[in-house]
Amino acid sequence: MRIAVLSTPESWYYADLLRAAGSMHQLQCLSFSDLSADLQVAAPSVCTSGPTRLDEFDAVLVRTMAPGTLEQVVFRMDVLGRLQQQGTVVVNPPRALEAAVDKYLASAKLHAAGLLTPPTWVCQTLDQAMIGFYQLGGNVVVKPLFGSEGRGLMRIEDPDLAIRVFKTLAQIGAVIYMQPFLPHQGFDIRILLVGSHVFCVRRSNPSDWRTNVSRGATAEPFTPSSELIAMARTAARAIGATIAGVDLLPTRDGLCCVLEVNAVPGWQSTSSALGVDIASTVLEHLKWLVAKNRKRQ
Repeated sequence: MRIAVLSTPESWYYADLLRAAGSMHQLQCLSFSDLSADLQVAAPSVCTSGPTRLDEFDAVLVRTMAPGTLEQVVFRMDVLGRLQQQGTVVVNPPRALEAAVDKYLASAKLHAAGLLTPPTWVCQTLDQAMIGFYQLGGNVVVKPLFGSEGRGLMRIEDPDLAIRVFKTLAQIGAVIYMQPFLPHQGFDIRILLVGSHVFCVRRSNPSDWRTNVSRGATAEPFTPSSELIAMARTAARAIGATIAGVDLLPTRDGLCCVLEVNAVPGWQSTSSALGVDIASTVLEHLKWLVAKNRKRQ
């Protein structure tokens, strides 16, 4: 296969994919910022990255969500959507990327799918935020609407601090997204789905309430129950992702909440903890999707 990887050349994941591909597949690293489109009268539209036509690849794998202005992000998703409509396999599909990167939209989709998710309050003003703060018990986790790997998370228990934080967020035009801090058992569960394959680790962090590996947590092998796997698959379907990192939080009262779904999930710590070659599984999944797409055409 010829696979375009939207990534950075120095990415560990791109290097891991190159290793797994060997001489079997041809991979090319492309940049989101170089995406462009050519619309001509009486001619099919052409989507490119620099001088490279994207429709010449069998598949496009999104391995980063590069920051940009609202216009840039919308255009990038439009290009990927148009490319998908023209018959190229895009993983994950742009609609899944949009849903997963937007915490409010993701939470709404997970809730609509019947999954247990933390109570969530989303607003734009200080007054509304303080109402949410008290309704959620006065002990909340404030998260950026767009963000991952635990960046920008704040746990707030003091009302005076809450006022200062919410006032600042409102002044800069941020959406205020908060959930109650859920007492848990000191770990969360990451289930990585790659098509039909399931990889699972338990992540714990003795020095921080955040369990992201990027924040110092450690990952160890974990065997999920069939119920947890079913929850993860339902969450991935709700978002529309065939490769997904689903984060589950077992609470002290015996429940298990779906925290979020990552549509551009990392696998470095999971691969290391389990001793498995996840990059090869990703490539096999792309190969299966390409074959399925060709049969449809």
